[in-house]
Amino acid sequence: MVPTAMPETLDLAADPAARRARKRPVAVAVTFAPSAGTLATREGDVRYAAGDALLTGEAGDRWPVARATFDAGYEPIAPTVAGRDGTYRKQPRDVLAKQLAAPLSVELSAGRGTLRGGVGDWLVQYAPGDVAVVGGSIFARTYELAD
Repeated sequence: MVPTAMPETLDLAADPAARRARKRPVAVAVTFAPSAGTLATREGDVRYAAGDALLTGEAGDRWPVARATFDAGYEPIAPTVAGRDGTYRKQPRDVLAKQLAAPLSVELSAGRGTLRGGVGDWLVQYAPGDVAVVGGSIFARTYELAD
């Protein structure tokens, strides 16, 4: 059985195996959801609300981002106009990350879904209670370790 963690019980700041990392400013294609729904990501199904950003990475990987989080952390790349579908770039952001040595499931906050990671994937903590699972190959292309 794969252990399941709740985001509020995870704190990579207290985990000696966690590492500092930074999200690279890679370009992503973005559409804004016209209505609520569920997006099948590599790591699991994630629910989103109307207006949330639906991102597609260079490897075809897809994930939703809550609108307020998206607006605070992404910038449009010309000719895209802020708030419209188009190409955006993540602003650099420091995070904590831990490579998984065993499979793990993580319940997302607000009942949005469950993410599953396998050996070699990464658990990424953006802030207390705000975590994600990122596939190992995607992490290698989109994050850089700081230590």
